[in-house]
Amino acid sequence: MKWLRCLDGGEERWAILDGDAAELVDGSPYGAHARTGRRVPLDAIEWRPLPRPSKILALWNNFGAAAAKNGWTRPAEPLWFLKAPSSLAGHGDTIPVPGDEVGRVAYEGELAIVIGRRTRAIDAPQAAAYVLGYSCANDVTAIELLNRDPSFPQWSRAKGFDGFGVVGPVIETDFDPSAASVRTTVDGRMRQDYPLSDMFFAPHELVARLSHDVTLEPGDVILCGTSVGVLPMKPGTRVEVTIAGIGTLANVYGTPAAG
Repeated sequence: MKWLRCLDGGEERWAILDGDAAELVDGSPYGAHARTGRRVPLDAIEWRPLPRPSKILALWNNFGAAAAKNGWTRPAEPLWFLKAPSSLAGHGDTIPVPGDEVGRVAYEGELAIVIGRRTRAIDAPQAAAYVLGYSCANDVTAIELLNRDPSFPQWSRAKGFDGFGVVGPVIETDFDPSAASVRTTVDGRMRQDYPLSDMFFAPHELVARLSHDVTLEPGDVILCGTSVGVLPMKPGTRVEVTIAGIGTLANVYGTPAAG
């Protein structure tokens, strides 16, 4: 089942993807819900971001190919950081360009895990019961800002600007990450194409391990990390992240943010 968010008469609603249409739902995937039978053609819907998570957790150095290319060792435990919940953006949203002082900004195509119910101190075999589903993600990063101050790597700031946590277009509840790949195109040119089986810490292990660090709440997002092929974007660049079985997340790195 593929869940999405859209506008209906100015109100944000959950819907289920059904062929070339979205069927509106009363309720949400986190609790009681009922299909309404009302279908809206996909080319007529206004896509909306997923509901604001209490937190977005993202992985660093979680893929073997990237580690080999950069000379990193395999981590003994998941290495993660927090992105601001306000960085969340959805399919079709414009990614704002921060001020010139921030420097270059890069895309990172990734798999996203969406938590379905409160999760605390579980083991990996239990994780499937706590995961709502999976989505595509673009973990946008201000790469020059990240290590500009040698005394303090700025992970939160470099990753936390408005629009830098793009997730969508849908949450797929029936998905096997072990057999899938992430493909990222930039203005139609393939830049990333890597297997999810190359993860050091697979999704269920990530959910379990992170649940021992923090309590995961419904709607929380875990970004599984990226592999080789990350490059800076220029304003006006169109980035598409595709995962077979989920869909394609498309956004333009566009106009400067107001203010």
